[in-house]
Amino acid sequence: MPEAIATFDKVSYMYPRSTALVLRDISLEIRKGEFLGLIGPSGAGKTTLCLAFNGIVPQFYGGRFFGAVNVAGLDTLEHPISTLARYVGIVLENPETQITATSVENEIAFALENLKVPRDEILARIPRVLEAVRLEGMEHRHPQELSGGQKQRLAIAAMLAVRPSLLVLDEPTSQLDPVGAHEVFRTVQELNRELGVTIVMASHAAEELAEYADRLVLLNAGQIVDEGPPAKLYTQVELMQQLHLRPPGVTRTFHYLRKAGFSIPELPVTLNQGIAAIKPLATACHRQASEGQLAPAPRDGRPLVSVTHLTHTYDDGTQALRDISLDIHRGEYVLITGQNGAGKSTLVRHFLRLLLPTDGEVRIDGVPTRDLSISALARRVGYVAQNPDNQIFNTTVEQEIAFALRYLDMATGEIRSRTERSMAAMGLQDVRDRHPLSLPRGERARVVIAAILALEPEVVIFDEPTTGQDYQGARAILRLTKQLHNAGKTVIVITHHLYLMAEYAERVIVMGKGTLLRDAPIRVVFHETDVLASTYLTPPQAVQLAQALTEATGIPLLCLTPQEVAGALVCDTTGRSL
Repeated sequence: MPEAIATFDKVSYMYPRSTALVLRDISLEIRKGEFLGLIGPSGAGKTTLCLAFNGIVPQFYGGRFFGAVNVAGLDTLEHPISTLARYVGIVLENPETQITATSVENEIAFALENLKVPRDEILARIPRVLEAVRLEGMEHRHPQELSGGQKQRLAIAAMLAVRPSLLVLDEPTSQLDPVGAHEVFRTVQELNRELGVTIVMASHAAEELAEYADRLVLLNAGQIVDEGPPAKLYTQVELMQQLHLRPPGVTRTFHYLRKAGFSIPELPVTLNQGIAAIKPLATACHRQASEGQLAPAPRDGRPLVSVTHLTHTYDDGTQALRDISLDIHRGEYVLITGQNGAGKSTLVRHFLRLLLPTDGEVRIDGVPTRDLSISALARRVGYVAQNPDNQIFNTTVEQEIAFALRYLDMATGEIRSRTERSMAAMGLQDVRDRHPLSLPRGERARVVIAAILALEPEVVIFDEPTTGQDYQGARAILRLTKQLHNAGKTVIVITHHLYLMAEYAERVIVMGKGTLLRDAPIRVVFHETDVLASTYLTPPQAVQLAQALTEATGIPLLCLTPQEVAGALVCDTTGRSL
């Protein structure tokens, strides 16, 4: 068995001015050359554990630390972070906290220069890591000109270039499109397998961890609940659900089949295992999508949002949108998806007049946005940005939610009523007096959403609302979007997390490199693999299992979810369907 590169010996920790332990009696050994995944709900202690590998916890944060951490033969309490950084590279969830240089190539070179890597070697490493994270050709761009996903890939590239003995990554793919996430996992695996770099990755990306990780450690409330290979942990579906975690889509599908009476000796955890296991069940296929599920919903009246030949070019010459035309009607639930940098956010910012067309026109309820003020549009179109911190201005949650209302000449009683309703809708009553920025990211997002809801807009746009959320947090936000939709609101969600949207969206707008690639019902678009692949998206595993059944039977099974795939099969032993 390979020797250990890192060990945790009965480690407990609490942050300054806190009485709660974030880590509780953690004993863990990471073997040299291992790919270890850390899983658990938000607040489980994954980030704190990651920061303990290179001494940031407790050297930077302080607090009370018990036990010992040893990395590459060094006690993290006895050696400075600068020394430990030669052996441990770390990529944080928020790339903004790590990027300091004025160009992409300078950012990658920065750490290498500090480590006195020869200039020729630095110049050789830069193009290799840029290609690995799909940032080639952007060497001279300023990092602030990059999208959120591109910034995250840059942070990963900077660490990959250092080639540390141990690479620790905290949710490194949370802002990436699915193909980008897959490429990062594949790149990290190549470092692991070919160069022997030990990998520790905290992630909610169940499908990717099931494929690439050698071992998983499940944390909850700062404690290790279980550990073992992905096939051991992810197949404990009830435990995953109890902790509000999401097993891979294939695992959930076969879990439903087992519950329905199928003989499933082992639940698969990877897509290839799932396809191999589902093909023998093809004789049980019995249903297909109806024509009604494939046709666009009827749309009456004037569009609420109308985009005609919209083109937008930024001041630096980047053409972000090219000849976009589409209509969105009242009461629709629309998913806008596409690769990082596809132009999704640029498009919806035109709906609020945060940007004006370079060419073409955008109308809200028949009125060109050029003729409307931003404040007037804010009453009709609510926008929840990808980074909630950019929309927080006040020192308490209650003040933040009431902030915009005070500028609308609204009566004090109405302001108080709307604020209370919004806080209640988002479950924020207990933190009403807290500073919003002191809350976890998921709760900060809920504060921003509550402030938007208080304005009671007709359209609510959610820009990457599930980024940085665990499964429970993501589902909670999406349930809210569905509640708004059921209440008559027009809902627009921007995301590339397709597996989350199958139960919510009705219509999908697919964008790629600033152009409109597809606009159709979700049940159609999710099965158009070529269209999705052209903009670096992959359909959910349930869709891919349905396509495998379609190939085996010739029956067009346009399923979207694990429940639907399982429901398309009749149990031979009972004759029942799900």
